[in-house]
Amino acid sequence: MISSRFIILASAAAVLAAASAPASAASRSANPIKMFDTDNDGTIDLAEAKKAASEMFAKLDRDHDGTLDKRELAGRVGAKELSAADPDHDGTLTADEYLAVVEQRFNAVNKDSDGTIDAKELRSSAGKALLRLLK
Repeated sequence: MISSRFIILASAAAVLAAASAPASAASRSANPIKMFDTDNDGTIDLAEAKKAASEMFAKLDRDHDGTLDKRELAGRVGAKELSAADPDHDGTLTADEYLAVVEQRFNAVNKDSDGTIDAKELRSSAGKALLRLLK
């Protein structure tokens, strides 16, 4: 026979579990490291950054032509940086060109050259610039 104490404890546990699920999802989106850190080591490496950037590229490429123009980039890349990253000078970035910008920004953030970006590095102005390409 199941006691009323057991039912009350089980109900309380279920309520607590349900309440914590949205909080963990919210904390993941509020913490960029957790958003992009697929190996859960507390940092973002270049492969993780490029994976996130590739997903963002696909979202931004609304006309599905395989390139991002100034309108699709929506301020993520300035005119000067766009020009420098666009070797064929067609006013658009291919996925490879976009990822090259991501790598440049990643290297600018990774001041200690350890191959990873931690939360402190990501809070820098260079880190915020990188995040604009990832999310």
